[in-house]
Amino acid sequence: MALDTLERSSPPIFRQGLSATTKLVLLALLSILLMASDHRFQISQPLRAGIAMVLSPLQWLSLQPARAVRGMGQYFHNLEEAQDAAQNFQTRTIAQAQRLQQVEQLRLENTQLRELLDLRAQIAGPAKAVEVLYETADPYTDRIVVDRGQIGGIVPGSAVIDAGGVVGQVTRVYALVSEVTLLTDRAQSIPVVNARTGSRHVVVGDPTMSSGALELKFVPASTDVKQGDLLTTSGIDGVYPPGLHVGTVSQIDRRVDSSFARVHAIPAAKPRGRHLLVLTPTKDWPTAPTHPIEPKRLGKGRTAAASSAGVKP
Repeated sequence: MALDTLERSSPPIFRQGLSATTKLVLLALLSILLMASDHRFQISQPLRAGIAMVLSPLQWLSLQPARAVRGMGQYFHNLEEAQDAAQNFQTRTIAQAQRLQQVEQLRLENTQLRELLDLRAQIAGPAKAVEVLYETADPYTDRIVVDRGQIGGIVPGSAVIDAGGVVGQVTRVYALVSEVTLLTDRAQSIPVVNARTGSRHVVVGDPTMSSGALELKFVPASTDVKQGDLLTTSGIDGVYPPGLHVGTVSQIDRRVDSSFARVHAIPAAKPRGRHLLVLTPTKDWPTAPTHPIEPKRLGKGRTAAASSAGVKP
């Protein structure tokens, strides 16, 4: 008989120890006993605390990759929100700055219109408010175009003023717009009077100055004129009403080799104001109607005029 065919397990008669079922029952009872004892007396609590202390670094290390991923996601999310908030804030800031500029512009226009209304109330003749559209493209002239023309009642030769003083004169009138030649144009002249001395002069435009100025023509060197003298319209030309501010004397050049002094002035009107006032020439102002005197009647229907002439009615 071969050896590998022999049964290697010991015969049942020689088996020792407890059976598997008995061991299961005993171990189950022991487990229940240990659980009850642990619940009652907290026997395993120190062991648990020690194991938790030993495993704590491992747990922290195992959680770091997940935390890093969540942190990166939160970082990019917060970064995107911050960029959106910054862009919205910048947009609102630009909109508010634009609105503030518009408010400032409206405030200035409101102030200017109020000044024009006050000025219009002080002028006896008819006046019309206009708005500046643009400057002419001719570099050799100093002219602007306003938004009223022949249909709006503008006539050539009308004086144009603002709250500061005389701006210029209407030189061309079209159907819907008009062209205004400013005082600083070389072809523009206006008779003025020195408010301090009462002397009369003629002012012409002097475009050679950088910001535009005025020059008093044919002023004798002995004339009493000083810096700061106010020049106003004289009213003798039939275009400008008297008393409007024209400019202020800024420079006086008396030469020995010339009998005339060169006198420069600064325009009183604000440069490039948006709203202006157009005055009808003073020669076209309507005069007060003269009512004919009713002849005084005498007895029997005879009038004083007829009686003095010896005419019977």
